[in-house]
Amino acid sequence: MGNAATDKPTGHPAPHDKIRTIEELGEIARAAQAKGLTVALCHGVFDLVHLGHVRHILAARNEADVVIVTITADRFVNKGPGRPIFPENMRAEMLAALGTVDWVGINRTSSAEPVLDTVRPDTYVKGSDYENPEDDVTGKIATEREAVERHGGRIVFTRDVTFSSSSLLNRYFDIYDPPLRDYLQKVREGGGAERLLKLIDKIQDMHVVLVGDTIIDEYQYVTALGKASKENIVATLLKNGEQFAGGVIAAANHVASFCKSVEIVTTLGGNDYPEEFIRAHVRPNVTLTPIRIQGRPTTRKLRYVEMGYLHKLFEVYTMDDTPLDEAERKEIDRITAERVRGGDVVIVTDFGHGMIASSTIDTLIANSKFLAVNAQSNSGNHGYNLITKYPRADYVCIDAPEARLAATDKFSDIASVIENRLHGKIDCDNMIITHGSFGCYPFSSKTGVARVPAFTKTVVDTVGAGDAFLTITAPLVAAGGNIEDVAFIGNAAGAIKVGIVGHRNSVEKAPLVKFVTALLK
Repeated sequence: MGNAATDKPTGHPAPHDKIRTIEELGEIARAAQAKGLTVALCHGVFDLVHLGHVRHILAARNEADVVIVTITADRFVNKGPGRPIFPENMRAEMLAALGTVDWVGINRTSSAEPVLDTVRPDTYVKGSDYENPEDDVTGKIATEREAVERHGGRIVFTRDVTFSSSSLLNRYFDIYDPPLRDYLQKVREGGGAERLLKLIDKIQDMHVVLVGDTIIDEYQYVTALGKASKENIVATLLKNGEQFAGGVIAAANHVASFCKSVEIVTTLGGNDYPEEFIRAHVRPNVTLTPIRIQGRPTTRKLRYVEMGYLHKLFEVYTMDDTPLDEAERKEIDRITAERVRGGDVVIVTDFGHGMIASSTIDTLIANSKFLAVNAQSNSGNHGYNLITKYPRADYVCIDAPEARLAATDKFSDIASVIENRLHGKIDCDNMIITHGSFGCYPFSSKTGVARVPAFTKTVVDTVGAGDAFLTITAPLVAAGGNIEDVAFIGNAAGAIKVGIVGHRNSVEKAPLVKFVTALLK
């Protein structure tokens, strides 16, 4: 006979034995259904398991014989800085420890649809906050319902006690640094969440025109081999690479998720990159008006990147930024004038690589209903592409080093640089100066300078973050948004973008809305 004090029951598997891949969960579901059993699926982040989650899973247990719970992988959680608090493996283990849960899986895609197509549950269980599709900030509940019903299942909404993990974490856990925590509380008390979400929705019918340089951003991933035996250089081994449509193309893709239609006016090299390559990298509601410049390459920036930590080792430019001849210049200005007249907002992403000359600036100022500008300082133009070459704009968005260069002020406080130096050099009533880990500094001629703290300290890749900030905030300013509210949304967009490698993905409306909502719960 066994020892009752030491024998372990055999009917309850250990939590880690319940955690399976999505493919394995599909096989488990098929086997159960073949035996006449029903399967229920719950899906979510489950960052902080609370009574609302327990009741939700109990409701699923009442609907089916087998309960499967899948969670969103860490890299797809858009709940704000520092989220998820608990990494995916710990969240999975927490759920697997519940006796009401039979199986757990980690969804390593951005949507629940692949899980639904693999598991094919008889019942998909969601909380009551998803019952009205119009209240679903993700916009995904309709497609999830289609996926469930496609396989003969049904969707059920639970109506029990509800809590918000984000609200509980914001209220009872010190997940933010004190300055950010205090700032978010001030915005909450001022009714900020509702105001910000209304502002985001306000720009959905706008037509936005972007003018600027196309850049092909290429990453070649390498691993270090060590110092070369006969040279003072580091030898690397090429592993793989990827190519992105960057510059104005990537910028347009960010705003495309927020506005009805987007158009790009840009220049391309004479015969290097086929137009099909560029068009394949734009979103469906983005139209392209390319101008071919014969005898020149499309600007290309090749970066060699260490694979382990995505550290950039060095960069190689391919470009010709010498002045264009008169006929080419006139053609650019003619097409620019023609296209920008129809825009509710015109956004200029001026990378200083040869497309935008003084005559083009005059054309933009004369023909734009609302003109937003970024004049970037980079390795290819440092000191020669200052924002002050634009005598007037409705909105300017640049970073702190660019502001200091334009104001010729290296040491003053950045707020003083904006209000006392830069504002006097440009006829512009609205500016936001981004400042990395320090956040950003919104300025309005009516209210002066403020500061919005940064929302994340986790940076994967800074390429394109300023462009995402510019293009998403410009329509918000045009819509009459309070400049500090606009800066808040811009910081959220920037925080999402620095978590994306290169231009693999764009900042989209649904994740941004979730991010803002989670911050202010």
